[in-house]
Amino acid sequence: MTTMNISLPDTLKEFVDRQVAGAGYGTASEYVRELIRRDQDRARLRDLLLQGAQAPVAGAADEEYFEKLRADIQKRAKHAA
Repeated sequence: MTTMNISLPDTLKEFVDRQVAGAGYGTASEYVRELIRRDQDRARLRDLLLQGAQAPVAGAADEEYFEKLRADIQKRAKHAA
């Protein structure tokens, strides 16, 4: 693991300390790692949404589509159990 030092104004340092104490993080590093992971997840989701928005329409998202989707999910859940 690599070490990275950051400088924060007192107000942000105090905020981080409150988050660590109140949210069950062991250290400020754990809190910052969690923030970075969330930002990575947000960026991935944004990329997927943009890809989906640019993709050609494959068919109508009507009631039949959602019924098939529900059936597929239920089938996968049965096989996973």
